[in-house]
Amino acid sequence: MDSKIPLHVGIIMDGNGRWAKKRGQIRTQGHLEGLKAAKRVVKAASAMGISYLTLYTFSTENWKRTADEVGFIMGLVKQYLRGEFDFYRENGIRIRHAGDKNGLPRDIQKELEKVLEETKDFKGLQVILALNYGGRDEIARALSRMIKDQGAKPGLFSAEPVKTELIGRYLDNPDVPDPDLIIRTAGEFRTSNFLLWEGAYSEYYISDKLWPDWGEEDLEKAVDSFGKRERRFGADYAHVRNS
Repeated sequence: MDSKIPLHVGIIMDGNGRWAKKRGQIRTQGHLEGLKAAKRVVKAASAMGISYLTLYTFSTENWKRTADEVGFIMGLVKQYLRGEFDFYRENGIRIRHAGDKNGLPRDIQKELEKVLEETKDFKGLQVILALNYGGRDEIARALSRMIKDQGAKPGLFSAEPVKTELIGRYLDNPDVPDPDLIIRTAGEFRTSNFLLWEGAYSEYYISDKLWPDWGEEDLEKAVDSFGKRERRFGADYAHVRNS
């Protein structure tokens, strides 16, 4: 594997439902297997030396799914938050959150707040759960916080142009660097409202493999692909090569 390790990796974990359908199982079984895959990949990312891992756990659009499926996913989230503390401690994993916490069921909010507090001083991999998360929603909430903090009302900004750095300070996790690599599984080529602001110059890796089948070797392949790329950030090749 290439020695160039991304600092921050985001993953759009897609294909749980299709995994279950291929096996004649109900969709919820796919989500259960997807949770197991997430644990494998978190452990692999930690061992690999990745510093930040953002997992697209539940989007603002996922509430449109059936009540049974949403309820099952929320139950899995609660179980994961509550039952994996020993795993976090043993691996030094800090859990963080991106998304609108206030839109989550109260019991999930409590479990989330508890694990955020209990792991805040862990020094290893930081796992950011994008839970009730949408990129557009994050930007809208950031602008609302900025307006409130600046003491202005919507539509009453000063004539000075708003700097992108200013907006960035009001995002959900302003201290977290932008993702170097965004992985999408199940062969889909969509951003799906994931890290729209932060992922402006991320490298993408698309895998045909369904998320529940993912493991350490798949993450290694994605990271190896990333390590072989020239990142330009809008500059010309010569500039990047000589910088």
